Amino acid sequence: MSDRQRHLWLCWAGVLGLLPSCVAPAADPPAAVMAAEQQRVDAIAKAVQSTVAVFAAGGQGGGSGVVITPDGYALSNYHVVAPTGPYMRCGMVDGNLYDAVVVGVDPTGDVSLIKLLGRDDFPVAEMGDSDRVRVGDWCFAAGNPFLLATDFQPTVTYGIVSGVRRYQPPAGTLLEYTDCIQTDAAINPGNSGGPLFDAAGRLIGINGRGSFEKRGRVSVGVGYAISINQIKKFLGYLHSGRIVDHATLGATVTTDDQGRVVVSNILESSDAFRRGLRFGDQLLSFGGRPVTSVNGFKSVLGIYPKGWRVPVTFLREDRIVETHVRLAGVHTQEDLLRNVQKPPTEQPGLPPAPKEKPSPSKEKDEPSPNERPGLPLPLPNVMTPPPPPPHVAPLIKKRPGYANYYFNELNRNRVWNAFTAHGNFREAAGTWVIAGRASGTGPFEITLGTEQVVGKFPTSQDRVDVRNDLDQQLAPPASGGLLPALHLWQRMLTLGPEQFGETYYLGTAPLINHDGLYDVLVAVHNVVETRFSFDPRTGLLAAVEMFPAADADPCEISFSNYRELDGRWLPHTAVVRYGEDVFATLEIDKYSLSP
Repeated sequence: MSDRQRHLWLCWAGVLGLLPSCVAPAADPPAAVMAAEQQRVDAIAKAVQSTVAVFAAGGQGGGSGVVITPDGYALSNYHVVAPTGPYMRCGMVDGNLYDAVVVGVDPTGDVSLIKLLGRDDFPVAEMGDSDRVRVGDWCFAAGNPFLLATDFQPTVTYGIVSGVRRYQPPAGTLLEYTDCIQTDAAINPGNSGGPLFDAAGRLIGINGRGSFEKRGRVSVGVGYAISINQIKKFLGYLHSGRIVDHATLGATVTTDDQGRVVVSNILESSDAFRRGLRFGDQLLSFGGRPVTSVNGFKSVLGIYPKGWRVPVTFLREDRIVETHVRLAGVHTQEDLLRNVQKPPTEQPGLPPAPKEKPSPSKEKDEPSPNERPGLPLPLPNVMTPPPPPPHVAPLIKKRPGYANYYFNELNRNRVWNAFTAHGNFREAAGTWVIAGRASGTGPFEITLGTEQVVGKFPTSQDRVDVRNDLDQQLAPPASGGLLPALHLWQRMLTLGPEQFGETYYLGTAPLINHDGLYDVLVAVHNVVETRFSFDPRTGLLAAVEMFPAADADPCEISFSNYRELDGRWLPHTAVVRYGEDVFATLEIDKYSLSP
């Protein structure tokens, strides 16, 4: 008798009661096994409290999500919320169904931010660190596969991390998964947007793509989750209510015959070119991560939003160059809007809308025409989303380029109100005189008038007429436009974002030589764009960047050493940079602000 035959005989004998009574009963599992099981059960029971079942308001379609703040902000996939319209309904483990609205979307990264309404004490997921995830770690997914969670109790599947930093290129859509986590925990249609937790119940990713058996929408044990550390970089942008874009270096790379990753093409209009990167240079690191392959470079590049500045190290001949590069967008604004703002039945990554409502058996068993390995996890489209109810409608504002302009206004006002807590500058809208000493040159005096700005320095005296185009008056020389930048700084302080000109909340972004992320307002006046970066911890203005053109270096002014003057907090140190160089450090001794 073979081992297999013996095993089957013992099993059937046990079922039929044929084993002799003298056979000893199985021993109890070791205490360590029972403790590990209980720890797993407890982690799952806690984690699923934040899991969301997303349902299109019309009753068809949906997916999953996870709450990340007590006031109801939650993450999901872009391809889950795209067909729902701006309004949806979300079920949670407490058995309640909550109204929800779209906040912001990242179509390329397949992430959306939504806000559940009705509570300010939602259970939230504990954020993990996806950079610490390793192959072989235990993990579990929670969600709403095949829309089974009609009772709002999520399905939980357990497995291991089977790959990290995977790169999934676009599959006929905008969606590009970079630096993602691969798992063998079952991920099926409807799990999209749901959380991937580590063994301790910490959120490490958002499930979104899967590989399927050719003849059915059934997981084959290869699912992909967007890493939570990538999403953390985009959270500020998503809170802006905008349709956000991912970053490009403005250069392509290839592998040379020595296995090095080298630049194969580069745009002369890119910031990378202005920072000195050239054809044939070897990329050594990007964003602090070593670059060892083309796919590895694409993977790390994809975790950054458009407009961020990241550290880049490259090798030219025998010289190592370390710099920071401002990243451009993968898409033009026109292309992004053309591909995103479509009728729900045309959203990328979803199957064509059925001509008639399929039966439940067809919905689950018949393959969709666009199911291929690595695609998003589709579910049936809604046809026409119903209008939001009256108590939800005020939280939805449509504007081109925005997923929901209401949240842009909300955050723009939040940032500005935090700044004005340090003083009211509206009553000082007249002429300002600033005096002190400039490093390396001596005393200076700058007069910010209503029609002219005059700068007196030991080596020059410069004048800017603020009634004319500022992009043609970048004085003093080699500063990138210090005088017009200070004029725009004064204009923002005295008028505020509503009267300055077109002003919107960009999101959060890093500043060179500063820790953490800063709230950024972008404002356009007199043909130039200016970025105002505010410290979220203090509310104070940390930096101003004035761009005379999209393909030119800005004049950057970093403010510090704030002191109170007549009830207003003003900086007394300003470091002025242009390109790679520090133009001057201004130590301010005197302010004279006239009404």
